[in-house]
Amino acid sequence: MTPNPDVMCNKLIKFGVFEQRVGISFDKTATGHYATTIEKDGKVFLGTAKDPVKDQTDFLAQINYLQVSKLMFPIGHLMKSEVRKIAENAQLPSAKRHDSQGICFLGKVNYNDFIRRYLGVKQGPIVELETGKILGHHNGYWFHTVGQRKGLGLSGGPWYVIRKDVESNIVWASRGFEVESQYGYEFTMNDFHFITENPWENAEESADITFKIRHTPEFTKGKIIKTGAGYRIVSEDKLQGIAAGQFGVVYDEASGICIGSGEIV
Repeated sequence: MTPNPDVMCNKLIKFGVFEQRVGISFDKTATGHYATTIEKDGKVFLGTAKDPVKDQTDFLAQINYLQVSKLMFPIGHLMKSEVRKIAENAQLPSAKRHDSQGICFLGKVNYNDFIRRYLGVKQGPIVELETGKILGHHNGYWFHTVGQRKGLGLSGGPWYVIRKDVESNIVWASRGFEVESQYGYEFTMNDFHFITENPWENAEESADITFKIRHTPEFTKGKIIKTGAGYRIVSEDKLQGIAAGQFGVVYDEASGICIGSGEIV
């Protein structure tokens, strides 16, 4: 599984424990996320930000209705460049600070050092998917995730992690971005979470949507189909690196409202 700590942090800590301890005493909570709220038919919906590169609704896609109805996003209607300009004019010390890219709760701790501290090292082979040839060795499958390109330490690449054999501690890799085995057109999600409401409660078998399976500026068009266990998404385009444990984040057809999300299985 490839977990997404940002999503669960927002749900359980930033707007979970925080709300229980502090937010409960206030009418609204303002936050610097790049997102918006949209009021429609007397209900509050999570809306996408003006800046598509900075939009963070995919990280907020597990919050509930109480949380979204209390939130204010004062910079969601601005581009990042506009926010920096305002910060410069106000002479804020963070005006020219670089964007943070790491895992916030780790701080300056190296990610691999963090994983090694808790899971240790167990060497295993990196095997080429098409030929079965051993390309090199890794220090434990837990250091690698499906779709990963950097950090394999192999020459003659680029090499991508295609899948992992957990029982045998094998990482399967393939060369190049265009490897057919990296792609799929559909995936299933369990325990799908609707933020405000289920817009397909009385719908036909499928509905047109847009969605994301990772943090990117682009939305992908597709259809969502209800199954016995949850929901399945069928994409119009090939999807690279579908990773179990990540979240499929679903938006309306116009990519303006974040409807909710489910964990990919």
